[in-house]
Amino acid sequence: MGNPFRSGAILRDNYLIMAVIDDHDRRILAILQQDASLSTADIADRVGLSSTPCWRRIQRLEEQGVISRRVALLDRKALNVGVTVFIAVRTSRHGLEWFEQFHKALNDIPEALEFYRLAGGIDYLIKAVVPDIAAYDALYKQLISKVELTEVTSMFAMEELKNTTEIPLTYAPRR
Repeated sequence: MGNPFRSGAILRDNYLIMAVIDDHDRRILAILQQDASLSTADIADRVGLSSTPCWRRIQRLEEQGVISRRVALLDRKALNVGVTVFIAVRTSRHGLEWFEQFHKALNDIPEALEFYRLAGGIDYLIKAVVPDIAAYDALYKQLISKVELTEVTSMFAMEELKNTTEIPLTYAPRR
């Protein structure tokens, strides 16, 4: 099978293997996290590579799953969904069938941007965006009509102090 770190494998025999990146990869990833619309030539120029090796590195990072997708980040306020609400859910049901029903219900709600299963006193945390309290109420009613919940606590963000999609690159294993 060879060295999985050299082959660029991320998943081998059902074990997650961290991607090993060098300084050029790290700089490419930092640039792409700031502006994925840049041309390969622009990225190559910024990291000190020619276009072809830079393109190959980007392709390898995509194949390894380090770059999972490239998207446009939209301004929520400009699109009238400026209210962020965190929804903490507790449930007395923990079976797989219930979880799948809950997961499907959330997938059917476009306002729900993030969904986490937690350890501790709260079972699930949902991050949603809505235009106002009335829209949140509609989201809440839609959710409780689809799945049985024990307790729901909603927390509305008063002010966004930090919002980034940039993953810290300092922890990635180095080549």
